[in-house]
Amino acid sequence: MTDTHLTQTYGDFSDDFSGGEEYLTLSFSPNLAARKRRWGNYGLSADFLGDYFAAFFPGEADCDSPINQRDTVKAAVSYIANELIENAVKYSEMSSKLPVSISLYLHEQQIVFQAVNYASQPEVDRYQSFIQMLLNSNLDELYIQQLEQTAMGNGGSNMGILTMINDYAACFSWKFQPMTDHSVVQEEADWITQVNVVVRLHV
Repeated sequence: MTDTHLTQTYGDFSDDFSGGEEYLTLSFSPNLAARKRRWGNYGLSADFLGDYFAAFFPGEADCDSPINQRDTVKAAVSYIANELIENAVKYSEMSSKLPVSISLYLHEQQIVFQAVNYASQPEVDRYQSFIQMLLNSNLDELYIQQLEQTAMGNGGSNMGILTMINDYAACFSWKFQPMTDHSVVQEEADWITQVNVVVRLHV
C-alpha cells in the first residue's frame, strides 16, 4: 500500500501508457543470493528487450546512413534497459521482499520504459539530491564534470543517467511514493519508498 499524500514527482511524470501498440514486463527477484548469481543475466534481459522491440521497426538501411532503424532501436533499447535494470536492482532494499520490474511500452513515435523498485530512505534522499541537481544544472556542463570525476575514480554511479540523456536524448521523470503498509515496515523511519522511473525514447 502506498501513501499518495507523501508522493513526490520530478519532471513531466505520467504513468498513463494507454494507446500503446505493444508492451512487455520483466520482473526480478530482490533476493540477495539471486541478485549476486544473476547479475550477468541483466544484460541478457536488456538485449532480449532490444531484440523484441527492434522487430517492430524497418530493417532496411536509410539512404543517408548504412545503419537501419532496427539496429538503432535495438542498441538504444538494450543500453537504456540495462542501465535501468542494474540501477533498480543495485539500489533496492532487499528487506522489502518486493520485486524489481521493468516494463516497455511501444507507441507510434516513442518507446516508454518504466522501472520500479523499492528503496530505503537514505537511497531515496541521495537519488532525489541528484535529480534536483540534474534538473537545475546545465546538462552539458554536468555531463563533462561527471566524466572528469569518473576519470578520477569518483562519481561514476550517475553516468548512466547522464549518458542516456546525452547520447539518446532520453526524457526522464520520476515518482517517489512511500509504502505505508505496516506488514512491510514497522516504523516511519524504516519506510520503504516505491521508486518509479519513466524514460521516454523518441524513435
